[in-house]
Amino acid sequence: MLMLLKQRSLVAALFVFTIGLMAHVPDALCQTPPAGPPLPVKTLAAGMHRIQAEVAATDATRSRGLMYRKELAPNHGMLFVFEQANVQCFWMRNTLLPLSIAFILDDGTITNIADMAPMTENSHCSTAPVRYTLEMEQGWFAKRGITAGKKITGIQ
Repeated sequence: MLMLLKQRSLVAALFVFTIGLMAHVPDALCQTPPAGPPLPVKTLAAGMHRIQAEVAATDATRSRGLMYRKELAPNHGMLFVFEQANVQCFWMRNTLLPLSIAFILDDGTITNIADMAPMTENSHCSTAPVRYTLEMEQGWFAKRGITAGKKITGIQ
């Protein structure tokens, strides 16, 4: 019994010590990383619907994507551009917003659309090799009747 009490006291002391250390972590270490320079914006269309899409075309911008964003303006999203067509897979690590992603062929045809929950690491992949993906607020495509087989124009 005495051994159990000593173990509990040690755990409690470590907990208090850790909380004390965390109180002294500089605020700069707790903030989101800087976003970098603004990305170029492209106007796309899905039928009659206009989209303002930031273009992520480098490894660094594709890796960051929409991480740490707290909001998206209406009809705004992010277009991911890859050098070659491959099966593309996305996850939502450090992404605070629920998103929908459309996987898009070179001619603008959507192969599939997936809804993605924030702050998860589940893979969401294209059903065919694609060079483009478009992330929008979750439900954006469904609310407008945009499904697999429809086209996004203005990509190229």
